[in-house]
Amino acid sequence: MNEEALNTNTESTANEQSLPASLGLNAQLFVFQLINFAIVAVILWFLILKPLTKKLEERKKMIDESIDNAKEIETNLALSEKEYQDKLKEAKAEASKVIEKAHTEAKQLGEDMKVKAKTEVEGIIDQAKKTIKNEKVQMMEEIRQESATLIVTALEKILNEKMDGKIDKKIIEDSLNSLKK
Repeated sequence: MNEEALNTNTESTANEQSLPASLGLNAQLFVFQLINFAIVAVILWFLILKPLTKKLEERKKMIDESIDNAKEIETNLALSEKEYQDKLKEAKAEASKVIEKAHTEAKQLGEDMKVKAKTEVEGIIDQAKKTIKNEKVQMMEEIRQESATLIVTALEKILNEKMDGKIDKKIIEDSLNSLKK
Protein backbone atom coordinates (compact mmCIF):
# COMPACT_ATOMS: atom_id res chain seq x y z
CA MET A 1 0.00 0.00 0.00
CA ASN A 2 2.69 2.27 0.67
CA GLU A 3 3.89 1.95 -2.73
CA GLU A 4 0.52 2.61 -4.11
CA ALA A 5 0.13 5.69 -2.00
CA LEU A 6 3.44 6.92 -3.17
CA ASN A 7 2.53 6.23 -6.76
CA THR A 8 -0.74 8.02 -6.34
CA ASN A 9 1.02 10.88 -4.66
CA THR A 10 3.60 11.05 -7.41
CA GLU A 11 0.96 10.86 -10.05
CA SER A 12 -1.01 13.65 -8.49
CA THR A 13 2.12 15.79 -8.27
CA ALA A 14 2.98 14.97 -11.84
CA ASN A 15 -0.56 15.74 -12.83
CA GLU A 16 -0.34 19.03 -10.96
CA GLN A 17 2.94 19.92 -12.56
CA SER A 18 1.90 18.69 -15.86
CA LEU A 19 -1.29 20.76 -15.98
CA PRO A 20 0.53 24.15 -16.04
CA ALA A 21 3.25 22.56 -18.10
CA SER A 22 0.68 21.09 -20.45
CA LEU A 23 -0.75 24.59 -20.96
CA GLY A 24 2.71 25.92 -21.72
CA LEU A 25 3.03 27.83 -18.51
CA ASN A 26 6.33 28.09 -16.82
CA ALA A 27 6.33 29.59 -13.33
CA GLN A 28 9.62 31.35 -13.82
CA LEU A 29 8.57 32.71 -17.20
CA PHE A 30 5.23 33.72 -15.72
CA VAL A 31 6.97 35.73 -12.97
CA PHE A 32 9.24 37.44 -15.54
CA GLN A 33 6.26 38.28 -17.71
CA LEU A 34 4.42 39.61 -14.68
CA ILE A 35 7.42 41.81 -13.81
CA ASN A 36 7.68 42.88 -17.46
CA PHE A 37 3.97 43.76 -17.47
CA ALA A 38 4.37 45.76 -14.26
CA ILE A 39 7.33 47.69 -15.74
CA VAL A 40 5.40 48.42 -18.96
CA ALA A 41 2.34 49.44 -16.91
CA VAL A 42 4.46 51.81 -14.76
CA ILE A 43 6.13 53.27 -17.86
CA LEU A 44 2.73 53.71 -19.55
CA TRP A 45 1.32 55.21 -16.37
CA PHE A 46 4.07 57.80 -15.86
CA LEU A 47 4.91 58.57 -19.50
CA ILE A 48 1.50 58.37 -21.17
CA LEU A 49 -1.49 58.02 -18.87
CA LYS A 50 -0.46 60.55 -16.21
CA PRO A 51 0.36 63.34 -18.75
CA LEU A 52 -2.74 62.40 -20.75
CA THR A 53 -4.87 62.57 -17.60
CA LYS A 54 -3.25 65.89 -16.71
CA LYS A 55 -3.98 67.25 -20.22
CA LEU A 56 -7.56 66.00 -20.04
CA GLU A 57 -8.00 67.69 -16.64
CA GLU A 58 -6.53 70.93 -18.02
CA ARG A 59 -8.82 70.68 -21.02
CA LYS A 60 -11.81 70.03 -18.75
CA LYS A 61 -10.82 73.00 -16.58
CA MET A 62 -10.45 75.20 -19.69
CA ILE A 63 -13.85 74.07 -21.00
CA ASP A 64 -15.44 74.73 -17.59
CA GLU A 65 -13.84 78.19 -17.51
CA SER A 66 -15.07 78.84 -21.05
CA ILE A 67 -18.58 77.79 -20.04
CA ASP A 68 -18.39 80.03 -16.95
CA ASN A 69 -17.12 82.91 -19.10
CA ALA A 70 -19.89 82.30 -21.61
CA LYS A 71 -22.47 82.35 -18.80
CA GLU A 72 -20.93 85.54 -17.42
CA ILE A 73 -20.94 87.12 -20.89
CA GLU A 74 -24.54 86.02 -21.37
CA THR A 75 -25.46 87.56 -18.00
CA ASN A 76 -23.60 90.77 -18.90
CA LEU A 77 -25.32 90.81 -22.27
CA ALA A 78 -28.71 90.44 -20.62
CA LEU A 79 -27.87 93.25 -18.18
CA SER A 80 -26.62 95.42 -21.04
CA GLU A 81 -29.79 94.72 -23.01
CA LYS A 82 -31.88 95.64 -19.96
CA GLU A 83 -29.87 98.84 -19.44
CA TYR A 84 -30.25 99.63 -23.14
CA GLN A 85 -34.02 99.13 -22.95
CA ASP A 86 -34.21 101.25 -19.78
CA LYS A 87 -32.15 104.03 -21.36
CA LEU A 88 -34.24 103.82 -24.52
CA LYS A 89 -37.44 104.17 -22.47
CA GLU A 90 -35.86 107.04 -20.54
CA ALA A 91 -34.80 108.75 -23.78
CA LYS A 92 -38.29 108.31 -25.24
CA ALA A 93 -39.85 109.76 -22.10
CA GLU A 94 -37.42 112.68 -22.16
CA ALA A 95 -38.08 113.25 -25.87
CA SER A 96 -41.80 113.21 -25.16
CA LYS A 97 -41.32 115.78 -22.40
CA VAL A 98 -39.20 117.96 -24.70
CA ILE A 99 -41.82 117.75 -27.44
CA GLU A 100 -44.60 118.60 -25.01
CA LYS A 101 -42.55 121.48 -23.60
CA ALA A 102 -41.86 122.75 -27.13
CA HIS A 103 -45.56 122.45 -27.94
CA THR A 104 -46.48 124.37 -24.78
CA GLU A 105 -43.84 127.01 -25.48
CA ALA A 106 -45.05 127.32 -29.08
CA LYS A 107 -48.62 127.76 -27.85
CA GLN A 108 -47.49 130.37 -25.32
CA LEU A 109 -45.39 132.11 -27.98
CA GLY A 110 -48.41 132.16 -30.30
CA GLU A 111 -50.54 133.69 -27.55
CA ASP A 112 -47.81 136.22 -26.76
CA MET A 113 -47.50 137.11 -30.44
CA LYS A 114 -51.29 137.56 -30.68
CA VAL A 115 -51.26 139.86 -27.66
CA LYS A 116 -48.25 141.76 -29.03
CA ALA A 117 -49.83 142.04 -32.48
CA LYS A 118 -53.09 143.23 -30.92
CA THR A 119 -51.18 145.80 -28.85
CA GLU A 120 -49.25 146.94 -31.93
CA VAL A 121 -52.46 147.19 -33.97
CA GLU A 122 -54.12 149.18 -31.18
CA GLY A 123 -51.03 151.41 -31.03
CA ILE A 124 -51.11 151.91 -34.80
CA ILE A 125 -54.85 152.66 -34.64
CA ASP A 126 -54.31 155.14 -31.79
CA GLN A 127 -51.44 156.74 -33.71
CA ALA A 128 -53.60 156.91 -36.84
CA LYS A 129 -56.43 158.49 -34.83
CA LYS A 130 -54.01 161.05 -33.37
CA THR A 131 -52.59 161.73 -36.81
CA ILE A 132 -56.08 162.11 -38.25
CA LYS A 133 -57.08 164.37 -35.37
CA ASN A 134 -53.92 166.47 -35.81
CA GLU A 135 -54.50 166.67 -39.55
CA LYS A 136 -58.13 167.60 -38.91
CA VAL A 137 -57.06 170.35 -36.49
CA GLN A 138 -54.44 171.51 -38.98
CA MET A 139 -56.99 171.47 -41.80
CA MET A 140 -59.49 173.35 -39.69
CA GLU A 141 -56.80 175.92 -38.94
CA GLU A 142 -55.95 176.17 -42.64
CA ILE A 143 -59.66 176.46 -43.47
CA ARG A 144 -60.05 179.22 -40.87
CA GLN A 145 -57.09 181.05 -42.28
CA GLU A 146 -58.42 180.64 -45.83
CA SER A 147 -61.87 181.62 -44.68
CA ALA A 148 -60.48 184.65 -42.94
CA THR A 149 -58.58 185.61 -46.07
CA LEU A 150 -61.68 185.04 -48.20
CA ILE A 151 -63.84 187.01 -45.79
CA VAL A 152 -61.35 189.85 -45.77
CA THR A 153 -61.19 189.81 -49.54
CA ALA A 154 -64.96 189.67 -49.81
CA LEU A 155 -65.39 192.49 -47.31
CA GLU A 156 -62.83 194.60 -49.09
CA LYS A 157 -64.69 194.17 -52.28
CA ILE A 158 -67.96 194.89 -50.58
CA LEU A 159 -66.72 197.89 -48.76
CA ASN A 160 -64.40 198.87 -51.49
CA GLU A 161 -62.01 200.26 -49.14
CA LYS A 162 -59.24 198.97 -47.13
CA MET A 163 -59.91 198.63 -43.51
CA ASP A 164 -57.44 199.59 -40.94
CA GLY A 165 -55.73 196.91 -38.84
CA LYS A 166 -57.97 197.11 -35.77
CA ILE A 167 -61.24 196.78 -37.61
CA ASP A 168 -59.80 194.10 -39.84
CA LYS A 169 -58.62 192.11 -36.85
CA LYS A 170 -61.98 192.46 -35.09
CA ILE A 171 -63.92 191.23 -38.12
CA ILE A 172 -61.57 188.23 -38.52
CA GLU A 173 -61.93 187.28 -34.87
CA ASP A 174 -65.72 187.53 -35.05
CA SER A 175 -65.76 185.38 -38.18
CA LEU A 176 -63.50 182.79 -36.60
CA ASN A 177 -65.59 182.69 -33.45
CA SER A 178 -68.70 182.09 -35.52
CA LEU A 179 -66.89 179.25 -37.38
CA LYS A 180 -65.82 177.61 -34.14
CA LYS A 181 -69.37 177.40 -32.95
